Amino acid sequence: MGDPVLSLPSWPGASHGCLARFLNPERNILLYKAHGIDSTQLPTFGDVTGPEEINAVRQHNSVFHSILKLLPWDEFHRAIERHEAKDRARGFSHRSHLVAMLYAQLAGSVSLRDVEAGLSSHANRLYHVHATPPKRATLAEANSNRPVEIFSDLLAVLIQRSHRKLRQSLDGVTYLIDSTGLALNALSHEWAQFSAKVCGAKLHVVYDPNADCPVYTAFSPANVNDITAAKAMPIVPKATYVFDLGYYDYAWWAALDDAECRIVTRFKKNTQLTVTRTQPVAEGGAILSDQIGSLPARQASNRHNPFGKEVREVRVRIPTGKILRILTNDLKASAQEIVELYKLRWAIELFFRWVKQTLRIKKFLGVSENAVRIQIAVALIAFLLLRLAQQTQTVVASPLTFTRLVRANLMHLRGLGELHKPPERTTAVPGQGLLI
Repeated sequence: MGDPVLSLPSWPGASHGCLARFLNPERNILLYKAHGIDSTQLPTFGDVTGPEEINAVRQHNSVFHSILKLLPWDEFHRAIERHEAKDRARGFSHRSHLVAMLYAQLAGSVSLRDVEAGLSSHANRLYHVHATPPKRATLAEANSNRPVEIFSDLLAVLIQRSHRKLRQSLDGVTYLIDSTGLALNALSHEWAQFSAKVCGAKLHVVYDPNADCPVYTAFSPANVNDITAAKAMPIVPKATYVFDLGYYDYAWWAALDDAECRIVTRFKKNTQLTVTRTQPVAEGGAILSDQIGSLPARQASNRHNPFGKEVREVRVRIPTGKILRILTNDLKASAQEIVELYKLRWAIELFFRWVKQTLRIKKFLGVSENAVRIQIAVALIAFLLLRLAQQTQTVVASPLTFTRLVRANLMHLRGLGELHKPPERTTAVPGQGLLI
């Protein structure tokens, strides 16, 4: 038997002579000129075209995928294990649950049907984020029954990580404290009844205006007093806290002062300051007086005042003509600095307005306390993700404009830094069809 490399299969009519001629190197050149074409001059596959000749769209993740990548997923899975939550309910994982609720916030969905229809239409994009589109009843059940602590723990971790990244200055720390009301319908009356005809809840926030993000959040029914929620918050030593009349409690002020915190708030109309000395102010200016003294011995007829240190009252006339009495325990800063700190409180009002107008915490996808708390936690997670996503690019400076661009392009295959540009022209690549 001959060399197996040179052995050829026989075919009808073939002779040893023609096989010999086929294997003759001198005649092999004829094989390259069949039909009058010199095949040695044809281009190889590598010569068909070069990269410079293809005007194809660059491959991107969807905008939603890029934003989800900013989540600390490892912490999310730890929270699931920590609260011993079953990973799946009707085949609907916790990850799919979080993705669905974030989609509702970023896409502006106003109902469970919106979420179901929107995610079903983009099921192929969810594959890449390891999530599945939910059925309406499944999502409603998950919102009602899954531990809200999974989402609140994730929010706490994301707040901590975001705050470090978003702070623009490390000089001094100023925190604004306030709450905002959330209207609920009568179906939530079992846990959120405020009056005979009103149901509601409150979102309590400690906000850093320098980083434009919350540093602490709490949730309560609407009938819980603001100062009750404030007493449960952690105190950062030597920080400045600015708040309004809802936090009028001498004992809490004393706790802040003991932690060497600076307090800036307002006097109530009926609170009289026992003046011990007066400091000069510029004539004709908005600041009318600057006095130092002590608070009343009792906050109410049956409540002793534990805050016995001297405080300061700065009276200022605002552009509307109203006179504000600003209280602080800082006896050294200029009166103008104290006034500017109190004016900074407006930033948290703008934060609440932005969240309510841009995200979904005015209409809820469920009526139970658990469902409402999950939706609020996810809304704040969405806010932080938008802030972090905006920081990855430098073209769109306005948070509102950036959020609108994210919403318009949420499921499109685009980079976060290209949302302001028109879509690139698609081009067919030989052998691959149209890139999308």
